[in-house]
Amino acid sequence: MKRIFLLILFLLVSLNGANINKYKDFRSVPLEKATLLEKGKNKMFCNICGMNLPMFYKTNHASKHKGKEHQYCSIVCLIEDMIVNNKKMDDFRVVDNSTLKFIPSKSAYFIVGSKKPGTMSIVSKYAFGTKKAALKFQKENGGDIFNFTKLVDLVKESQAKNIADTKKKQLKIIKKGALLYKKMCKQTDNFFTNETEAKLFIKNSGICGDIKGKELNSIGLYLKERGVKKHIK
Repeated sequence: MKRIFLLILFLLVSLNGANINKYKDFRSVPLEKATLLEKGKNKMFCNICGMNLPMFYKTNHASKHKGKEHQYCSIVCLIEDMIVNNKKMDDFRVVDNSTLKFIPSKSAYFIVGSKKPGTMSIVSKYAFGTKKAALKFQKENGGDIFNFTKLVDLVKESQAKNIADTKKKQLKIIKKGALLYKKMCKQTDNFFTNETEAKLFIKNSGICGDIKGKELNSIGLYLKERGVKKHIK
């Protein structure tokens, strides 16, 4: 009887683990496996959109501006920083999906348009340090192989559409964030110019309790948008 009970318990644990893996975001890695290149209180968040870097780590990019490290959740945000903020970047690097380490972007093989989720874009873009690894991923998930120069050209060409698509997605997140904020948080009169500032305030002030993940992203984006458009309540 005891052996039957243990067998049932083992099966339940195994099934539960399978369900957890099934719904885990492919782009995410545990914090201890993520390399955070920047220093200071904002190092966990993308320079442009404020998204949590370990949550979207497999699409992370990095570069330097005047010798200072900048890390992004995606190449879309990196290109946006270059175009919108007129930054001259160098030392481009990207996360190798085989090793989870940063490698020079110019030597990486990018699989574009696979069935895995994209970050800040409908079209996914994942990097690999070797052609063999890229081809294996391509065989399993589809997509086309690009080098970094071709990828940058693609993103620049589609930037306007990507931004439009992202804003549509963010509108839904903002609406959800507004509902969560009213339900879970103590109200604040503070206004924020970017999502990173909002998230740090939420975490440090404790106005929403022990909040993290997608709920933190949603409320942070809502508070940022409320700051930019003060008529949003």
